[in-house]
Parts: sequence; C-alpha cells; structure tokens
Amino acid sequence: MKKTYYIFIAFALLVSTSGCKKFLDINKDPNNSTDVQEALILTPLEVYTTTNILGGFPGSVSAYWTQQMAINQPAPEIDSYRITPSDVNNTWSFDLYPAIFVNARKIIDKGEKAGNNSYTAIGKVLLAYNLAVCTDLWGDIPYSEGFQELANQHPKYDSQEDIYKLIQRTLDEAIVILNGAPTGIKAGSEDLIYNGDFASWKRLAYTLKARYYLRLSKAAGYSAVTQADLALAALQNGLTANADNAKITYSGKAKGENPWYQGTLPGAGGVVLSKHFVDLLKANADPRLPILASPGSGGDYVGRQSGTAPTTDPTIYATVSPNIGGYSEADEETGKIAPVYLATYSEALFIKAEATLIKSGAIAAQPVLKAAIEANMDLLKVPAGARDTYTAVRSVLLPATALETIIGEKYVANFLSLEAYNDWRKTGFPVLNVVPNAFRPYIPQRYPYPSQEITGNPQPQHNISTSEKIWWAK
Repeated sequence: MKKTYYIFIAFALLVSTSGCKKFLDINKDPNNSTDVQEALILTPLEVYTTTNILGGFPGSVSAYWTQQMAINQPAPEIDSYRITPSDVNNTWSFDLYPAIFVNARKIIDKGEKAGNNSYTAIGKVLLAYNLAVCTDLWGDIPYSEGFQELANQHPKYDSQEDIYKLIQRTLDEAIVILNGAPTGIKAGSEDLIYNGDFASWKRLAYTLKARYYLRLSKAAGYSAVTQADLALAALQNGLTANADNAKITYSGKAKGENPWYQGTLPGAGGVVLSKHFVDLLKANADPRLPILASPGSGGDYVGRQSGTAPTTDPTIYATVSPNIGGYSEADEETGKIAPVYLATYSEALFIKAEATLIKSGAIAAQPVLKAAIEANMDLLKVPAGARDTYTAVRSVLLPATALETIIGEKYVANFLSLEAYNDWRKTGFPVLNVVPNAFRPYIPQRYPYPSQEITGNPQPQHNISTSEKIWWAK
C-alpha cells in the first residue's frame, strides 16, 4: 500500500513555533498566534496515529509481511521484503517524531501548566502507544535526549528495555489522572476516540499495559509467568465490551476517508489479499471471510501469492472489504467511513487467553479464547449460528498446540493490525514461509534505520541487520 499523506492545517500551526524573539509587543499579530491550545492539537494527533501509522506505511507493511495482503507488482516489492532506509524516512522523520511525539509532549506539557488534566492524560496514553509502535519497529530509539533541538543534534539511543519501562511509567501517570476528575478545560468532541471520557481512557490505558506486559514474556531477564500475572491484573481494569473499543470513525469527506480506502484504490498499485490469508479462512470455513474480503471478478475468494509474476487483471483477486475500509466499486461510501481501531475488546481477551495459558494451561485458557473469537465475530456482525459453529471447533485447545491456536485466531481477529506482526515475531505464529523471489531470504524482524538518521545522527545500532530479532523477541 502506498503511503497516503493527510495534511492538517491545525498540525502545521501547532508544530511551528516562533524562531525569532519579538523585541516589541507591537510586532505581535493577534490574528497569527504561534501558540495553539490543547483542543487544536488533540484531533490531528489522534488522526495521525490511525491514518499515518496504523493505516499508513507501518500498518500496510505489517499486513504484507504477515501475508494478510499482497501487491500485484513484479518482485521484489514491499510484500517480498524490499525495504530500504529511504523507505522509512517519512514514518520516522515526519510522522512519529515531529508530528506525534513532539505534539504529544506539547499537549502533555500545556495541559499540566494550564491545569487541563484531561489533555495531559490523553496525551500520555497516545505518547505511550506510539512509543511502543516506534520501538517495536526499530528496537533502540532516541527519546531521552531526542527533543533538545539545537542543544543536542546527536541524541543517544535508548535501549528498547528502557523505552518499555518509560511506556509503562507513562501509562501509570495517565491512570493516576484518570482515577480522578477532570480539571480545568475538559476534552470533548475534539477527542475523536472517547469524547474526553475518563473511564474509557482508563480502560484503554490498562489494556495497553497488559499488551506491553505480555510483549515481554520472552524477553531476556523477564519471567513469562510474572508478565502474565501483570497482564491479567491490568486486564481486570481493561476493556470490558465491544462498546469500549478504541477507534476513530472517519467522516468520509475529502481528505477524511479511512486510510485503507485510500490505500486500496485501483491506482494504489494492485493491493489485494494474500493467498496465505484467504486460503486459511477458506480451510477453516471461517464465516468472517465475506465480511473481511470482497470476492474477485470471478465471484470467488482468490488470494495472490506474493513474489510471483503479476497478473494483467488484478480484479481476479479478493480485496479488503469496505467493512474494513477497503475500496469497492460497488460500495464506495462504506469503506470511506469505516473505523480504524487502536485496541479492541477481542484483543484484550486474546491477551487474557495467552496469559491464562502461561499461568494455568490450555484447559483454563480455552473458554477465554472462545470469548475472544466471539467478541471479534460479534463486532463484525457474524450471525450467531455461524459464530457458534466455528467456535465449537476452533476454540478447542490442545496442550501441544495451544499457543499456535490462540495466536492463529488472534491473527485473523487482528486483520490489518500491527499486532499481527508483533505476535509473529514473539511467538513464530502463524507459521509463515518466505515468499518466492524475495528481496531477502527471510521475513524482516525489524525496520532498517532511516537514511536521514544514518546520515544526520550516526549510531552503532544503525549497523543492525533487519534479520536480527529485536530485544523482546530474542
């Protein structure tokens, strides 16, 4: 999927600050303020997260590398692991650092100084969320020295372990605020995710804590049982129903379409579903197939094998359904307004199922897995009969294959989510084979560092190969 850029006037305002001190007050133009209030920062901060990150380059690469999607182009392409330092420049140097991190820090700082604690709390949750995205893609990243501007143009890289500790501290700080009452100016409709509701943001923060605790279940020096305990404890305060899901629903207007819609337009290069994903759903008689996918021109669901010669007629392949945000000539409106999810109740239950498996075994985890599948199918409006027929078979856990089953089901429920790539790197599931004619003889375990960063801020980490697992996956 080709990267889609969304330019927000408000964001241009908030990332720009006056570089010259005005010596005379009469030179200040009240109609061109260099200071932007929290309310004007929050909306684009949230939309950048779902549009440029979750539904942008990182989201699409994850879907390609986990073989949920493919692109009808000659190999090597992004779905056959062709990624270079220049390919990731925009995600690092435009989206994550200046557009998200700088402005998340700004909204936190402004909220603290003005006593508007709802903005501070939301900013901290969004900062933690995107820090996890960044470190999960690259490993060690600059943060503690990363925002000193001219005072330090060569910031050191913090270890991924230290970034994870920072993520948990930041979420804890948000929860402290969210346990209280809003003060000062309260976030409202500019918060597209929860409309400023403290209880909802607190449930999300706890669910994210669980996500990141369990991410470290195989990290060196960490105990899987301890991380499972921490995740289960956090989930007691996490998302409790699909109504709690963290999402942004798009307006569908120009520049306000779901990013997957933009990325699956005919001019996007032939973005279709992968043979691996389609065949998996067909083999399991999964009732979600016609909800997640639109059939090809032949009326059947056919996936493309990445790395093979492109067809002259890509319409034969199944595509992302408008229900998920995909483009469809027959239904253009549904895809435009479809939501993008930051976290869901079903994910919370899959986390609980994996943690329960670690703590108590397959028999204890089985009903939790069943509930997780049901939550996803209910969200997608799968008929109850079809749902129950599926879960009667697919939620059964055998001790020898329990983790593979849990992550395999989570892989389908997390269609187009970055979490599918994170789970694959941590567990090795689903089992994926290297595609034909691959640019590299392996599925990359991480992103290369950006060429702009390599040139402007040389660090030892820049020599790490994309074949090397990141810290928590070793």
